Amino acid sequence: MRIIAGEARGRRIEAPEGRNTRPTLDRVRENLFNMLQGEISGSRVLDLFAGSGALSFEALSRGAEYACLVDHDRKASAVQIKNADTLGYRDRTRIMTSDWRRALKEIESTGKCFDMVFLDPPYAKLDLTDVFSGLIPVLGEDAIIVLEHEAGKNPETGAGYECVKQRNWGFCGVSIYRRNEANEERDAK
Repeated sequence: MRIIAGEARGRRIEAPEGRNTRPTLDRVRENLFNMLQGEISGSRVLDLFAGSGALSFEALSRGAEYACLVDHDRKASAVQIKNADTLGYRDRTRIMTSDWRRALKEIESTGKCFDMVFLDPPYAKLDLTDVFSGLIPVLGEDAIIVLEHEAGKNPETGAGYECVKQRNWGFCGVSIYRRNEANEERDAK
């Protein structure tokens, strides 16, 4: 795999061996980042189910300020560390080897918020209500959630989110969500 654009364009990154991760294909990453073009510069990125970290490293290469990568697999985290070192992004990343629930609680306790969240859970996980609910305390104003899923399947996200863009490339689908303004007003009361 290679970084597609930005300051690290053309640089190689590794993916964890085995079947526990499914790296986002270069073609999908390229099309996805074309969709996100105006959202990346200066953004703070959270990458849950991060695998190799390809999405975060692509965002950093294109001008994201910071990325927090979360994956429970130690092999994936080791590859993320190696990729961050290879690309020179260690000072702009936090790599957490943790269950996503524990990671979100720890992040919430720091008060950090994110502008962009990448979610690339196993395709078999079709009910993401708990994940989307857990994200609420760490989302910045106008944050977007980028969900990779099996094409033609729309995982359940629960109330409070609106799908603003959706695309399919082969077997891979990507949906982009924002918090629904009516729910934000209700939550503020």
